[in-house]
Amino acid sequence: MTPVVWTPSDERRERANLTRLMRRLGCGSYRELHRLSVSEPERFWPELLDDLGIRFSTPWHTVLDTSRGIEWATWFVGARLNLAWNCVHRWAESERAGAEAAVWQAEDGARSSLSFAELSSEVARLAEGLASLGIAEGDAVGIFLPMSPQVAIASHACAHLGAVQVPIFSGFAASAIAARLADAGAKALITADGSLRRGQTVAMKRTADEALLEAPSVRHVVVWRRLGDDVPMQAGRDHVWDDLVRGTSGDLPPVEVDSEAPYLLAYTSGTTGRPKGAVHVQGSFLASIAREIAYQTDVSAGGRIHFSTDMGWIMGPWTVVGGGAVGATVVYAEGAPDWPRDRLWKLIESERVSMLGVSPTLIRSLLQAGDPETDLSSLETIASTGEPWNPGPYRWLHERVGGGRVPIVNFSGGTEVGACFLSVVVTEPIKEVSLGFPALGLDMDVLDGTGRSLRGEVGELVCRAPWPGMTRGVWGDPERYLETYWRRFPGVWTHGDWASVDEDGYWYLHGRSDDTLNIAGKRIGPAELESAALEHGGIAEAAAIGVPDEIKGEVAWIFCVAKRGFRPGDALGNAVGSIVAGELGKAFRPARILFVAALPKTRSAKIVRRAVRARALGRDPGDLSSLENPESLDEIARAVGAGLDLD
Repeated sequence: MTPVVWTPSDERRERANLTRLMRRLGCGSYRELHRLSVSEPERFWPELLDDLGIRFSTPWHTVLDTSRGIEWATWFVGARLNLAWNCVHRWAESERAGAEAAVWQAEDGARSSLSFAELSSEVARLAEGLASLGIAEGDAVGIFLPMSPQVAIASHACAHLGAVQVPIFSGFAASAIAARLADAGAKALITADGSLRRGQTVAMKRTADEALLEAPSVRHVVVWRRLGDDVPMQAGRDHVWDDLVRGTSGDLPPVEVDSEAPYLLAYTSGTTGRPKGAVHVQGSFLASIAREIAYQTDVSAGGRIHFSTDMGWIMGPWTVVGGGAVGATVVYAEGAPDWPRDRLWKLIESERVSMLGVSPTLIRSLLQAGDPETDLSSLETIASTGEPWNPGPYRWLHERVGGGRVPIVNFSGGTEVGACFLSVVVTEPIKEVSLGFPALGLDMDVLDGTGRSLRGEVGELVCRAPWPGMTRGVWGDPERYLETYWRRFPGVWTHGDWASVDEDGYWYLHGRSDDTLNIAGKRIGPAELESAALEHGGIAEAAAIGVPDEIKGEVAWIFCVAKRGFRPGDALGNAVGSIVAGELGKAFRPARILFVAALPKTRSAKIVRRAVRARALGRDPGDLSSLENPESLDEIARAVGAGLDLD
């Protein structure tokens, strides 16, 4: 049985935002509140929005409309609002006007900040500048910037105008940028002359110029002079940010848009074909993200948030919108969170961060450098997402970073979900590596291949009812949307994750269903194999894949990164293989252990297992535009020829 690692004190329960919401709705427990959120959405969502002070300038006449089918459900029908007003401008008109809204720590050590009043002014002025270029409601605008207050200004300026933002990873190559801008039909791009990452200059404007050769819809480029470098500027198309806003009044009123108007195109990389543009809409994205940050990570006005992310991962917009919705300070950091190794811990100490957001892979990387030596007493919550946890790194984060007193709010959803499916909550005990329970408003289940509900067994994670944050489809491709999420079990959203529910009602993820191994008829998630491998003290990271086998159907190969001081080779590989067999059973002993210096990861520090498997098998790895270290795949291929065979 998985142990409970944290239990809320009476004081923590009493001051939790979730407790306030439960009392408002007359519920005595989270489970009771969750049942109400699913069975009575017409009562639940209006109360939640009112509790958070989120304002729709024109009220809805229907909370939920499924007349076109569950796949095309709409929410807050008939309502109008402005997201930028709810996340920025209203705070500039309140007692928080002078409080810090956005803080920047550049990689070179520079620091700056904007108050809510200053952020509001900057947003309105950029919106006015964009409007002078002809950008209006419904126009798509690419955002290709390093993590900085400028991403918040650009994002909210788009919302101020009712434009549709297209966030793009700050490390993408030109072809990946072009594909997204062209697919979205973007009319403008907001970028920087360059940025810093791991001590190197990233030439963002040069990359953007190359991308725009294949994105003819882009008529205007706004350039933030981050480095002050001389970069080529195309007359009539390119505009220096400071010049564009010079002379603006900041008086342009925010545009009130329909609740179902597109807000964001969030692109996900696929194994084949072009990236999918998940469409998120104004009212529902705001409602869903505000719900998460307020009631799951328990952040309120005055909280200080730092999430190690990028705008190209859904957690970037999550941070910008969620932090603003509750009136918190957002701390942005340019560059990599693990360069230098203690950078993240120093940032928490210097900025008194209260809510830290991380991915499991980032923590596995950081723990190799040893325990933090800074003051982390400001931490109140640690949020984690991106992939399943391994117990060892989870324990280290809980004990060495959180000091055993800080809850790890582990949650999981996806780019297309617009929020999360499952989440720990701070009013309930937390089990190690668990995802807690279904999130508010989400009717979750686990199904076998025939559509039968499972408990105590691993099956497909599904959602049986619509929720506000779900994508309104794949941009320009409704058939792809239906085929990807709705056709496996008609009328039920199939997410592509393996999940299970234990005897106490706690939920767990076991990896992507297309990553799951089937060894001699027994299904097992890669996370379980990797966790067993990481039990050896000499393994820093691991990625398990399934490889076809004539006898067993499939066998496991595990690619491992050895810790410093441990020599990759037969002895270490045999020891790891023995631990895996001892932990999981002889049937799951890996057929091969392969050592590499690094595993392929995205900038959001997620291991891309599908790419590992494809390269190991000599197949097309699909879209690799999100990888920070694509060269690691060449080493994967070389390792296959020299890996240790344990059979």
